[in-house]
Amino acid sequence: MNVHSKNISLVTEIFLLGFQNLQNLRTFFFLLLLLIYCATICGNLLIIVVVSSSRSLHSPMYFFLTQLSFSDILLTTTIVPNMLHVMLHEGSSMSFVGCLIQFYLFIATEALECLLLTVMSYDRYQAICNPLHYTSIIDIPFCVKFIFLIWLIIFFMILMFSITMSQYQFCGPNTIDHFFCDLDPTLQLSCSDTSLVKIESMIQVIPIVLCPFTVIIVSYVYIIFTILKIPSVTGRQKTFSTCSSHLAVVCIYYGTIICIYLFPNTEGIKKILSLFYTVVTPILNPIIYSLSNRDIKQAFRKLMNKAHSTFQINLLKGLSPLAIKYR
Repeated sequence: MNVHSKNISLVTEIFLLGFQNLQNLRTFFFLLLLLIYCATICGNLLIIVVVSSSRSLHSPMYFFLTQLSFSDILLTTTIVPNMLHVMLHEGSSMSFVGCLIQFYLFIATEALECLLLTVMSYDRYQAICNPLHYTSIIDIPFCVKFIFLIWLIIFFMILMFSITMSQYQFCGPNTIDHFFCDLDPTLQLSCSDTSLVKIESMIQVIPIVLCPFTVIIVSYVYIIFTILKIPSVTGRQKTFSTCSSHLAVVCIYYGTIICIYLFPNTEGIKKILSLFYTVVTPILNPIIYSLSNRDIKQAFRKLMNKAHSTFQINLLKGLSPLAIKYR
């Protein structure tokens, strides 16, 4: 399990404790989380399929929504399957390399979510506050370039973490009191000075979290002032409805992150909050967007009607030879 180099026993395997106090409720929570995971995958895939198949939804806002759904699928798939294994067996081991890969994928999806929510708020700002020039500023080529830029930023962020973490020695203990490999629990296993990677993480918080959050706040301040200037109540409600789903997702996502920073040393609370934004938030996104978005509901009904019609046609084609045979 361990290798010995220069009298230091290096960690090659990690044991995740998960949730140790579930006792008789372990099976119930396992089934509940499994159900949430399946619903998350199906809900986000459904949004991607509906948007992709409906020409009326081929707009920047819904393009970014499909990217957000992809991010939620990637996040929950990175965390939940292994967490279910940890929960079912009251703790589970994984390779140290696998632990680092899980951490890198986790920070990649979190950064992707932050930046996507930011560009979606900028999209709503342009649509509401600058409608005459919206199509000339926000178009599909702009969206594709921005997604490419996001992944480029994420690549360099992970590269910096990888280079720094590769310089450290991890000599144990090999137990993490968490259900996935987050930064702080992983760094606690190091017998090296980890101040550099902590400084790096604090620096990266500025362009990945603080700056995007500031852009979102400023965008919605302008949006709110623009909405208040609309004379009719119906007009204000209709305009606000175009960004209400995004605002709800932003409040849930950043509210959880802020709470984590408010309770940095309380492991029990951090586990619950981590469970919220790695398991609950990814399923809330498709629910919020699908229930409150009229365009998506209409596109979904059209897709279902088309699928039903196609099924009936194929069924009749299959039955026709039988009808001729037994006539």
